Amino acid sequence: MGSYILELKNICKKFPGVKALDNINLRVKFGEIHALCGENGAGKSTLIKILSGVYPYGTYEGKIYLDGKEVQFRNIRDAENNGIVCIHQELALVGELTVQENIFLGNEPNIAGVIKEDEMYIKTKNLLNELGLDIDPRELVKNLGIGQQQLVEIAKALSKNAKILILDEPTSALTEKESNTLLNILCRLKAKGVTSIYISHKLDEVLSIADTVSAIRDGQYIGSKDINEISKSELIYMMVGRKLDKLYPRKKRERKDCSFEVKNLTVYDPEIQSRKVIDNISFRAYKGEILGIAGLMGAGRTEMVSAIFGVFPGKREGEFYIDEKKINIRQPIDAIQNGIALVPEDRKGTGLVLNMTVKENISMASLRNFFNFIIKEDEENSYTLRYVRDLNIKTSNIEEAVNNLSGGNQQKVVLGKWLLTKPKVLILDEPTRGIDIGAKFEIYELINQLVDEGVTVIIISSELEEVLGISDRVLVIYEGKLRADLPIQEATQEKIMYYATGGV
Repeated sequence: MGSYILELKNICKKFPGVKALDNINLRVKFGEIHALCGENGAGKSTLIKILSGVYPYGTYEGKIYLDGKEVQFRNIRDAENNGIVCIHQELALVGELTVQENIFLGNEPNIAGVIKEDEMYIKTKNLLNELGLDIDPRELVKNLGIGQQQLVEIAKALSKNAKILILDEPTSALTEKESNTLLNILCRLKAKGVTSIYISHKLDEVLSIADTVSAIRDGQYIGSKDINEISKSELIYMMVGRKLDKLYPRKKRERKDCSFEVKNLTVYDPEIQSRKVIDNISFRAYKGEILGIAGLMGAGRTEMVSAIFGVFPGKREGEFYIDEKKINIRQPIDAIQNGIALVPEDRKGTGLVLNMTVKENISMASLRNFFNFIIKEDEENSYTLRYVRDLNIKTSNIEEAVNNLSGGNQQKVVLGKWLLTKPKVLILDEPTRGIDIGAKFEIYELINQLVDEGVTVIIISSELEEVLGISDRVLVIYEGKLRADLPIQEATQEKIMYYATGGV
């Protein structure tokens, strides 16, 4: 592992008005797992787009060396032909095609244009066996879970004889078990000489899997360290340029009156109408506290808050109370008018309209406040600018398309949209998924500020460390049922996992 398979020298990339990469120099050893860390907007995505041919040679300055020889990629296929394959956060699979059709899409074994189905099946089966995957090559990809789809992407990369595998946030949507399977496969590939460049905001994961870690900040290369020579706090300092003594800023507060109550909530599967996805759950949330909701993926957490907000398509039974007064929620507008806001787990799919501007996204849930026969643009602009400032949203201007922002700044836009509705109860479903450590800290501080201002906050997170770090009380859900209601003083990772796996 002493020799370098990849070297980047003096890489610079400019966009109008922005220098995204400023003189990046980076070396990756043969057969290692090399983690690339940095905040959202640091330049990681731009760098891997250069490496994978998305940004062709000539659109950036600097040189790339592969096995000691300079390479110049005109497109993605050039990079893949040289053994560099990137698996992006948004998977590039076609759900209506089979596993084998996805793996060999565009590279099907054929004779005179006639696809050799049997050969494709055998090659796919061999690739899946190599990865230790028990997946039928003829299964439609849409029938697979996200974790299996991620592994199909790796099989697809190996079919292209990948020497360097670039993985961008590969475990952001995976369960702990699925994440462990993927990490074990990367270790297996490493033993076979495949080099991986691993991008993740999950620093504990980085420290457990990587051989070397490099940090970039504001488009500049900060440094590289052997994983045995760096601590988590040192890595955070390299990424954000300042010490975060406490990642989870906890404040002592006095719990006040009950502001939101759910009674006997039962929610039914929209397709199998006899199946309960939430089974007779009741709980209270109070002013002056952050209520955490924990549970394994599929436990029903998202279905529960979606039903509360009036957006879940299945039948629902139960009662809701705001400040001891019963309210009726049939659809999201009812929830909004009663002071309930929901920041969804899928910010790109359901939280934002990506091709619309920052201003349009922030104001869309509160347009009635700016409407008097026509939109009062001055007021709309004023409120938008306020939330851009208060939430520290990094954008060139409020007319910029949200699609151009980093993940952390997109999440802040979603928060701004719902804060503008002046909620009494703010429900946050995976509010820090896929965003960097600095943006996480800012969101935690914002949550504390909102609670101080009288907002009741309910937070769902798959990261137990986050649930324990930010919450004052934790509800644990298992298979649609409430298993535990734990004051934070009694909550531990072990106790939460006990209840989350069916303990009583």
